[in-house]
Amino acid sequence: MKSYTIYQVDSFTNTLFSGNPAGVVLNADGLTDNDMQSIARELNNSETSFFFSPKDDTYDGELRYFTPKIEVPTCGHATIAALYAKAVEEKLGNCRLSIKTKVGILPMEIAKKGNGYYISMTQGKIDISESLHGPLVNELLIALKIKETDLDARCPVQIASTGHSKVMIGIKSRNTLNEINPDNGKLIDLSEKLKCNGYFVFTLDTNKPNVLTEGRMFAPAIGINEDPVTGNANGPLGAYLIHNKIMQEKNGKLEFVGFQGEKIQRPGSITVDVTVNKGIPERVKISGEARIVFKTEIIM
Repeated sequence: MKSYTIYQVDSFTNTLFSGNPAGVVLNADGLTDNDMQSIARELNNSETSFFFSPKDDTYDGELRYFTPKIEVPTCGHATIAALYAKAVEEKLGNCRLSIKTKVGILPMEIAKKGNGYYISMTQGKIDISESLHGPLVNELLIALKIKETDLDARCPVQIASTGHSKVMIGIKSRNTLNEINPDNGKLIDLSEKLKCNGYFVFTLDTNKPNVLTEGRMFAPAIGINEDPVTGNANGPLGAYLIHNKIMQEKNGKLEFVGFQGEKIQRPGSITVDVTVNKGIPERVKISGEARIVFKTEIIM
């Protein structure tokens, strides 16, 4: 029998019971895949992250991520949650860590901020597909219950990834965004065809100060009907905005704040930083605050 330390952490917020909740198991050494899947199902967050000790000196630790249904290769908010919990548990100061994930060894940063921490995660390789057209887009519109006229003409429907792909759907109006009530069954069926399980609907129409985008993310195929504040959606969105010349970099950077979670009463904000070289997005970093909701243990 072993005791495993578990945190519940709200990511991309400094207010309890908002942002995106994640489970964190800090001392995951010894857990099997079935154990991790069972813990993730029991905690029932969109993702739970599991922190493992490094096996050599090329990295500082390993993170694995499970939804209530499956393992996923990477997760933004569960990474922020894991590093925040680690910083609190170990009383860390400002530092940089290299963390192994299924998409590679990624640089992370922990910075003290008041009584808490500000966490940054460099994401994986940028990949943006060709634009989707025709029947697939029609199916998507039907599943989301929106019209073609709702789409923002500047924003092609594309699959974008920094390690875990999402379909990017730009629309004109934040009012339309907050009215979306998708047909989850149709989204699940479409996920099979697209080989992509997440749909990020976003708009540049925002009335919030210092915010560039508002969004909602649906992934019913992996048990997440709607995710509050999604690192693996807002991060790729930054690369997408540069790739399609919707936004312009300044001095080789695009930095902006994305807002998400309002409709499901879990609002939060995420800072996205895109490094750009000759008009091409090269690297994406996401950053945010977090709050610990509780700490407990499971004995297995």
